[in-house]
Order: sequence, then C-alpha cells, then structure tokens
Amino acid sequence: MAKKKKKKSKKIGHLRRLIVRAAVAVAVISFVLTVPWRWLPPPTSAFMLQHRGPVQQRWVPMEKISPSLAIAVVAGEDQRFPLHHGFDFDAISKALREDRAKLRGASTITQQLAKNLYLWPGRSFVRKGLEAYFSVLLELTWPKQRILEVYLNVVEFGPGIFGAEAASQAFFNRSARQISTGQAALLAAVLPNPKRYSARRPSEYVRQRATFISQQIKALGGPGYLFWL
Repeated sequence: MAKKKKKKSKKIGHLRRLIVRAAVAVAVISFVLTVPWRWLPPPTSAFMLQHRGPVQQRWVPMEKISPSLAIAVVAGEDQRFPLHHGFDFDAISKALREDRAKLRGASTITQQLAKNLYLWPGRSFVRKGLEAYFSVLLELTWPKQRILEVYLNVVEFGPGIFGAEAASQAFFNRSARQISTGQAALLAAVLPNPKRYSARRPSEYVRQRATFISQQIKALGGPGYLFWL
C-alpha cells in the first residue's frame, strides 16, 4: 500500500513539474513574441503571412503618420482606447445586451492588434482566448502610444495593403503624414472589413461611416484627445 502511495505521489510530482515547465515555456515564448516589438518594428504579422498574394507595407514611426489618422482610427474603432487597459467592458456588456453580432465593435485596438500580429481571423473560443492573453501582455509591456503606432503600421486597409504608409500611397498618392482629415476618416471607415470596403472607391456606406467618424473626432476634441500626440 505504501509503495502504491509513493508511486502515485511520484506521478503527481512529475505531472506538476511538467505543468510548471510548460507554463514557464509559454511565458518565455510569449514575452519573446511581444517585448522586443516595444522598441523594434515587427518584421511581419500573422495576417501578412496568411495573405495570398503580394503584400504592400512600409514601417513609419508615429511622427510620420498624420495625427488625423491616429484619432480617426480611435474615433471609429475604440473611443475609450486611452482610458481602458485592453478591454472595454462597457462596450462588451452593451454589445451582449443588444446583439451578439456587434461584439466586433466591442473589440479594442489592443485586441485587434493582438489578433493581427499573432493570430488568425475567426471567432472560435480558442482564438478569442489567445487574443485576450496577448492583449494583456501588450498592455502590460507596451505604452499606449506604442500599441497604436504598431497597429497603424500593421492593420490591413485594403487587400494586401498593410499599414498607414502603404495605404496612403496606394489610395491617395501621398505619405501617411500628408493625408487630410477626410482621407483619414475614409481609411478608418474601411477597417471593419478592408477586403470588402474601399477607400479608393468608397461606397455610400463607407462615405456615411467616414462622415460619422469625422463627427466623432470633433466630439472627442481632435488629436489632442490622444494626449501623447
């Protein structure tokens, strides 16, 4: 009997060690995937790697991106971005009460960046769980301005067109620093579905959404709402 208990105890101890080692490995890999990009431009993203066809993307620092685009994206995608810690629980609660299909609208810029950088499209519980995990890591290890800077450089604005600089050149033939407030609103307006909507040939829906975003920019107080700009 004593031998059986000892054997069982060894198995439990071995299992515990495996769990601890696995947890440490996951933590180390996660930090390797997140911490360096606090200072360095990510060389690519999961969404770029998954795109079939040529990819247009050019990294530019925040000072070379129009403040109008930064605030337009916040106004259209995540108005509480400077205030929350990765999750907008008020928006999530409202979306669940009104319509579960609107949960994408409750997804913060941090969550969208986590998905774009590390994951894949879809709505599975596994992907949402990983998205939440990486969102927490990003919020813990990066300042807000860096999260927005990387997001603006890797998010898809059109089929195969990633980042503010590539989008500005492709759609308006000018740099990301030179685009107007109206052009910035058009770019932000296509983000819910950049493969379907176009900033080059905006549909009536995109134009209406761009107008709404312009109104929200004014309501937020302009680029000054993002206190680091």
